[in-house]
Amino acid sequence: MSVMDNFESWKDFLGDRLHEAKDQGMSNKAISELAFDIGNYLSTEVQAENEQEQILRDLWNAADEKEQHAIANIMVKLVQDQGK
Repeated sequence: MSVMDNFESWKDFLGDRLHEAKDQGMSNKAISELAFDIGNYLSTEVQAENEQEQILRDLWNAADEKEQHAIANIMVKLVQDQGK
């Protein structure tokens, strides 16, 4: 099963990556920019696998760049307590 098949698995996966980035000394600003870049990539290149991902895609596509940065930051906050 892919992490994209289940939203909880996806959040755990993102949480794990977030913890790894912080453990390796990545700054919060760099993490925020990476989250924004990933959001752009996912919205254009990856099909939503579930209802939650489709909602996030729709919100991302409706948002301007400032709002997309806010969505990316919210996703980082959402997963900060996820994963290992």
